[in-house]
Amino acid sequence: MATRYDPQIAEQKWRAAWDKAALFTAKSPAEAGDAPKAYVLEMFPYPSGRLHMGHVRNYAMGDVVARHKRAKGYNVLHPMGWDAFGMPAENAAMERNVHPGEWTYQNIAAMKAQFMKLGLSLDWSREFATCDPEYYGAQQGLFLKFLEKGLVYRKASKVNWDPVDNTVLANEQVIDGRGWRSGALVEQRELTQWFFRITDYAEDLLEEVKKLERWPEKVRTMQANWIGRSEGLQMRFEFDSAAPAGFDDGIEIFTTRPDTLFGASFIALSPDHPLTIQLADRSDELKAFRAKCAQIGTSEEAIEKAEKLGFDTGLTVKHPFDDTKTLPVWIANFVLMGYGTGAIFGCPAHDQRDIDFARKYDLNVTPVVLPPDADPAVFDVESEAYTGPGSIFNSGFLDGLSIEDAKRAAIERIEAMGLGEGTVNYRLRDWGVSRQRYWGCPIPVVHCDSCGVVPVPEADLPVKLPDEVSFDQPGNPLERHPTWKHVDCPSCGKAARRETDTLDTFVDSSWYYSRFASTNDLEERAYWMPVDQYVGGVEHAVLHLLYARFIARAMRDVGLLDLPNGEPFAGLFTQGMVTHETYKSSAGKWLQPSEVTRDGDTWIETATGAVATAGPIEKMSKSKKNTVDPDAIIGQFGADVARWFVLSDSPPERDVEWTQSGVEGAARFAQRFWSVFDGLPVNTEIAPGDDAESTGLRKTSHKAVAAIDKAIEEFRFNSAVATIHEWVSALKKAESAGDAVLGARVEGASMLARCVTPFMPHLAEACWERLGQPAFVSSAPWPVADSALLVDDEVTMAVQVNGKRRGEITVPKSMEKSDIEATASALPEVVNFIEGKSVKKIIVVPGRIVNIVVA
Repeated sequence: MATRYDPQIAEQKWRAAWDKAALFTAKSPAEAGDAPKAYVLEMFPYPSGRLHMGHVRNYAMGDVVARHKRAKGYNVLHPMGWDAFGMPAENAAMERNVHPGEWTYQNIAAMKAQFMKLGLSLDWSREFATCDPEYYGAQQGLFLKFLEKGLVYRKASKVNWDPVDNTVLANEQVIDGRGWRSGALVEQRELTQWFFRITDYAEDLLEEVKKLERWPEKVRTMQANWIGRSEGLQMRFEFDSAAPAGFDDGIEIFTTRPDTLFGASFIALSPDHPLTIQLADRSDELKAFRAKCAQIGTSEEAIEKAEKLGFDTGLTVKHPFDDTKTLPVWIANFVLMGYGTGAIFGCPAHDQRDIDFARKYDLNVTPVVLPPDADPAVFDVESEAYTGPGSIFNSGFLDGLSIEDAKRAAIERIEAMGLGEGTVNYRLRDWGVSRQRYWGCPIPVVHCDSCGVVPVPEADLPVKLPDEVSFDQPGNPLERHPTWKHVDCPSCGKAARRETDTLDTFVDSSWYYSRFASTNDLEERAYWMPVDQYVGGVEHAVLHLLYARFIARAMRDVGLLDLPNGEPFAGLFTQGMVTHETYKSSAGKWLQPSEVTRDGDTWIETATGAVATAGPIEKMSKSKKNTVDPDAIIGQFGADVARWFVLSDSPPERDVEWTQSGVEGAARFAQRFWSVFDGLPVNTEIAPGDDAESTGLRKTSHKAVAAIDKAIEEFRFNSAVATIHEWVSALKKAESAGDAVLGARVEGASMLARCVTPFMPHLAEACWERLGQPAFVSSAPWPVADSALLVDDEVTMAVQVNGKRRGEITVPKSMEKSDIEATASALPEVVNFIEGKSVKKIIVVPGRIVNIVVA
């Protein structure tokens, strides 16, 4: 008798049963015995208060992998925590008059309740938030070990400074030159900051990322580009007259294009170059120029987009290869002090920034790279630099050489002249980790007038944030706290002050994988690491992953992580986003999907009855209100339906559009899946028959098991979903055969319940129970496909009449050609087209086609 599956009852029941049995708690290495380990981790969430369907997709994908590995006999670690420090909590404190910690922990509780409804196989026993004193105290311990190892240092550095909020801003928080929150014009200020020496590992980070075969190629490329290894020439341009004080040796530059030295027409210094600063001391005009440059921001993107600005110093230097030529020294806003030496030579003909600058200030443009097949007598460069291939010309001893040969020859000549040497440079800069805010990990050092910077003794960790803080003034509350920052020096006992900067939240998320593996047992940490499968958004493909790779190496080098190659993530998958149509009211206000209804081709704002406008399909975001709350979907259809939809509609690396019709289709399929188990005997083993129908159904089931297993391993979840759809159809079709195929149906249903568990675990448990199976399907082993049933001894062939398809036949692979011809000719759909006609010939293409030619 047909029944209907009720997800609201079933899902709550099975989640409670899993929790009571502690089903997903990882086993210790001793408990696991010989079982292989699998560490599955999704990038942990920021506790913003509510989940959205993008979260569901990300964590459902990780859960598919974790459940599949568990079914395959692995000891699985699949933990969850919260990336809980950061500015949003401080903004909430200012806007709602609530403590950042209170706001954060309330959000964690709300989001955890939502997570629990999704049926994720998470080990909640290892849960932590990065704002827990136990966690950030351990992070302070890491900082001190890095400091002792020489991996941490302080120096003065340029930062984006918001003069209204009195805080440093990340480049991403500067919008059109203004602070994202205050709207104030951002200034560049020089502050003493803490840095991690990530550049010490630049070559290692670059070389090892090439070996990460289970990472997406695009992510490996992005990592390599960010590190930015470049081979080139570091050289000096000597002054042609008296050198400024301190620059007797000239101006040092780094270039990756020494082949274009004969095309040089100027030297450009960064506004922050030491020579620029020296010259500005004697020039109010130059001081004003530097101030103007400081308003642009510190990011390469901001500087690249800004108008090219220059200041002529009046100084000139000698050209190294041409005694008759001198080059003017300019200061240019597009030259970064943080890359190379903070000075460049400009070759306008072959660099777009240089030609924009040269044309603006009427500087020489001399082409020195001749494109293939171009005429050297007429080739010229006007407003667009030539950066393509070619040979060198207008370049004295380099003429006729290829670009690469010319680079080598130029370096050799400069080295012989004693003006420089070939060298390697990196785009990567050391990681500035200081943040002038309250809600972050306190940096565990004390500043003493007598002793300088003194580390806090390890026994005194954690250095806890004070609870009583005020956000009634802009800036960092720790800086003006009446008691917290005042402390005795741990070294001499005199009055001192705590460091009031806190650590960049990227630090919090750069070692959490290690903390999940073990709190303080290094052997257990070594057992679990590296993460076998990491899942998260491609938006974290550069900084988060780069910082995590650095921290893992630093932990290794201070004895806290047994990870020889320093790579924390053996496998990485970057999932696509969940998108949704956007909606606006007639007044131009964003509307949520729940606030509109469709009337034919028109969208209506439900509350007012006014016509609304449907906009483009975009990534779900709170700002455009095109989010779908998982609770609403779970309340109507159940968590399994939400999971099934986000896993089924497109390849997991691509975006998926959330549609109401799509989720309704997923809900219908869940009921169809449930109906497969209607009327099947309970707790009864029925041997499958060996008749053709039973064997055919068994082959379908065993092939499906193998296909789903392979698809999950290859992150082709949508392919696995498609296979399950076909499998369900085959089992439903077999119902009409009655008891003749009952054994094959029972076997198939048992295998099907296990194979759908990673996708729809609550429904799978309910189906497993209907079969009378013991314990949980979530702890049942993955079904084993019989290799004998994976081999096809039959083949399906299309049957054509005069080249047009009229039907198909399924025949044994070993059937004789004459029998194939007879079978095809007897096919009812074919008989109608050959009856009464003369068969001229029958063409058999083995395993593919039978073509009957008639006249």
